[in-house]
Amino acid sequence: MTYCVGVLVRDGLVMIADTRTNAGLDNISTYRKLHLFVSPGDRALALASAGNLSVSQAVISLLQEGTENPDTGQLETIHDAPTMFKAAQLVGRAIRQVRAIHGPGLQEAELRFDVSFLFGGQIKGGPMRLYMIYSAGNFIECSHDAPFLQVGEHKYGKPILDRAVSHGTDLYDALKIALISMDSTMRSNLSVGLPIDIVVIRRDALATEVVHRIDVGEPYFHDLRERWSTALRAAHMAIPSPPYGRPQGSVLGRNGF
Repeated sequence: MTYCVGVLVRDGLVMIADTRTNAGLDNISTYRKLHLFVSPGDRALALASAGNLSVSQAVISLLQEGTENPDTGQLETIHDAPTMFKAAQLVGRAIRQVRAIHGPGLQEAELRFDVSFLFGGQIKGGPMRLYMIYSAGNFIECSHDAPFLQVGEHKYGKPILDRAVSHGTDLYDALKIALISMDSTMRSNLSVGLPIDIVVIRRDALATEVVHRIDVGEPYFHDLRERWSTALRAAHMAIPSPPYGRPQGSVLGRNGF
């Protein structure tokens, strides 16, 4: 399992992904799941993957080496796509091609064809966009009303994003909130873990502004985790206790009332 989140706000895009993969309790490894395709001044694209590692790696290889366009017969790579929409279609086509090749073998081995991607960034001449691409190759797009998308083990980090992120959120506040979302996921699910990869792409820059990996023991992330835990404890202590308790001296009946 993994956790990846993309946040698209007014000033740009934040994407983060953990690196933990496992094929059982005694077979845990670290693999990069956040991949960048950058040509400064032309495009800055980020692709984060969840699901079967062999499938996601095959898809990424096809995006780099090229997949055939059914309309033209030409090989197209992620670096050739003229728009973000066309690039998202290319990712979907690569997924379907990998499914055609490896799907029967996975089914024979009683394994699911399980993969999903977050794909975001900007290509020169077009807007910045963020998509979630499913294992069937179809996709949805992030909107102003819902400025984030998640893949993988998303349920633990979603409430924080729901409450704290809007389209107008500052770019680095969005990064901070995404990291808190990641921390909450890591605390609740041991299959998600450090290191964490981060990319920040500012709107219209057509280049990455931050590319960073958070390793075990990094001071900022450790401080963020401690401060968030302290803030949560202080918040719940500051809220009055529910008024549903038994008044002192009352006697409970047979059914507890």
